[in-house]
Amino acid sequence: MSPYPKRTIIFLWTYLEWGGAQVYMMAIMKEALAEWDVVVALPRGSSPEVVGYLEQIGVQIDLLDVALDHDAAPNIGRKLERQSNRIKTELAVLKYLRKYDLKNSILHIEISPWQSWQFLAVLSRRGANFFVTMHNAISGSAVRETIWKMRMHFVSRLRGFHIFASNQDTKNKIKPLVSPKFWDDIAVTYTCVDPRQIDAVLKNGRSRGEIREKHNIDADKFLVLCVGQFIDRKGRWIFLEAAKNLSEDNDIAFVWLTPKQPSDEDQERINGYGLKNFEIRLSSETGKTREEILEFFRVADVFALPSFVEGLPIALLEAMALGIPSISTNVYAIPEAVKDHETGILIEAGDADALAAAIRELKQDEALRKKIAENGRELVIKHFDERVASQIAIAKYKECFADAE
Repeated sequence: MSPYPKRTIIFLWTYLEWGGAQVYMMAIMKEALAEWDVVVALPRGSSPEVVGYLEQIGVQIDLLDVALDHDAAPNIGRKLERQSNRIKTELAVLKYLRKYDLKNSILHIEISPWQSWQFLAVLSRRGANFFVTMHNAISGSAVRETIWKMRMHFVSRLRGFHIFASNQDTKNKIKPLVSPKFWDDIAVTYTCVDPRQIDAVLKNGRSRGEIREKHNIDADKFLVLCVGQFIDRKGRWIFLEAAKNLSEDNDIAFVWLTPKQPSDEDQERINGYGLKNFEIRLSSETGKTREEILEFFRVADVFALPSFVEGLPIALLEAMALGIPSISTNVYAIPEAVKDHETGILIEAGDADALAAAIRELKQDEALRKKIAENGRELVIKHFDERVASQIAIAKYKECFADAE
């Protein structure tokens, strides 16, 4: 037993949407609970689904009365409104954090350091030990990137500030933005899977046919699944364009599993494709636990994620770990897991024809499906175990108190 009292880790995010970043954090929470008091702060009005997952883990949940405005900002007025909302939200978070002894706690916050540099500077002055995970590199206009680089140079020199990179590609691309010493200290804590959950799903005895029957999915269809937020950077319209390209093949169906129903505007655009082979499914209506959601993955013959911007997506790794042949794009860190025609199929982002061709190739070649399913599962289980990544993160937390102990 440790001679030191339990310290607190506060995981915090300030937006209502949730996805891979939260699943990544929950992996660390599960491992940390043995030695730490774990608090999760998130906005009131967050999805009951993610709140339910946190309750299942057994962490303390604090609800914040503010949330970031992520709605579109097509004009100067909306941009100023969103900026004002961000400042208001960060001030409310600073007020909330006053009840914690930040010098003897860890704060792991989901935030963009180059946007919230002033907020991070205040945390540093308060003596906080705070961590931010970066999932992909900075991108934008030349002017914007120059400003962001200046801010990154500033925040990387703040006392108590640390970065995790959730893949090697991101760490490599951070290098020009920070000092060599700071860069060396960045730990790669991969987005990963929980092999225990994966094995439980594969060993629960339910066949693909039974799972499809449970979810009212035609047993005879060749089903292509995507999982994630239904947003542009995930390649949603490329997915639909590929579905349209393959619409004459009545044996192929497409499903997108997402936490949030598309907006009326998005639904109108979906309808414009005239697809009979595509449907949206809500994760909240599909399963109440992570295991139930992972079981739903098994309805798929192929998993496809045609993203434009990604780190290393958890849903892709989970599909591969479940032995589902997968297609994704040659961007950012995805090639760290998907080796073309070995552990999956890589296409270029924005190429709906290539996505349709890859789906058709897998449909027609059972041996290829079997090969990349087996290779993909083996690679993910061997190299992307969340317990390993979480222990790396926890070790970095402990370093903050090494001198005191």
